Amino acid sequence: MAVKSFKPVTPTLRYKTVADFSVLTPKNKLPKRPKSLSSFISKSGGRNVHGVITVQQIGGGHKRRYRTVDFKRDKEGVPGKIASIEYDPNRTAWIALVNYADGEKRFIVAPEGLQVGHTVISSDAADIKPGNSMKLKLIPVGTFIHNLELEPGKGGRLVRSAGAYAQLMAKESEYAQVRMPSGEMRLIHVNCRASIGQVSNLDHENITIGKAGRTRWLGVRPTTRAVAKNPIDHPMGGGEGKSSGGRHPCTPWGKPTKGYKTRKNKRTTAFIVKRRK
Repeated sequence: MAVKSFKPVTPTLRYKTVADFSVLTPKNKLPKRPKSLSSFISKSGGRNVHGVITVQQIGGGHKRRYRTVDFKRDKEGVPGKIASIEYDPNRTAWIALVNYADGEKRFIVAPEGLQVGHTVISSDAADIKPGNSMKLKLIPVGTFIHNLELEPGKGGRLVRSAGAYAQLMAKESEYAQVRMPSGEMRLIHVNCRASIGQVSNLDHENITIGKAGRTRWLGVRPTTRAVAKNPIDHPMGGGEGKSSGGRHPCTPWGKPTKGYKTRKNKRTTAFIVKRRK
C-alpha cells in the first residue's frame, strides 16, 4: 500500500496526503452484516456529567458509528472466511469482516497481507498465518504478533494500532518474553492469546494532515500555547513582551511535562524486563 498525494491546486493540497484505500473492499461490494456489529457513539465534548470541561481541546468531529471488534478471538476451532476489508473511523488499522462456518459474523483487526477469501481460525492447532489466533505457548519464538492479551481470556489490549507488531523473544516456564513496539521487553503469561502478523495500514505514520480542518474532523480543537496565556491560566503565562516561559515546561497544574515519570502501577513493575528507554 502507498500514500496518495495531490496536485497543489490549493495551498493545503500541496502537503496533504491520504492513505491509498485500494486494499479496501469497494462500498458497492460490501456484504450485509447484522446491525449489532455497529452502534451509535455519543460525544462528550470533553465535559463531565456536570457540564464542566475536564479534558481540553475536545469537541466537534465527524459523526461516527462504533464497529464492535472481536478482540477476544474466543471462537475456538471454528474457521471463518474473510468477507471484506473495511475502513474504521475509530482506529488507525483496517478491520476485516469474518463469516464463520456456524453463520456468525464478527469484525477483527486486519493484519497486513490478509485478503478477501482468506480463512482465519482461532485454535491451538492453527497454522502460523496472518489473522490466526492462538496462545503464546504455541507460537514459535521470533514470530510477529498483534492483538496481545495482558490477562488470559480478557481480550487483546496491546499492539492494535496501524503498522504495529510485537515479537515473541523467549519462553520460560509460565511466562513469555515479548518485545513491544516501544522497545520494552515484557513478561506475559503463556496462556494469553495473540494474533499472528503485523497490523495493517503500515503507511499511516507517513500521512500528512495538511490542513487544520482535517484535524477538526477528528474532534480535536485548537490548542493555545502556554506562553501565550495569562498568569492566572497557566504557570508559564504572562511576562513583559514575548516571554519564553521562565521555567521548565509544565501542565496548567504545575506538573513537569518533559521526562517526568508518571507511572503509578507498581503492581506490574516486576513484569517489565527492560524499559523502552
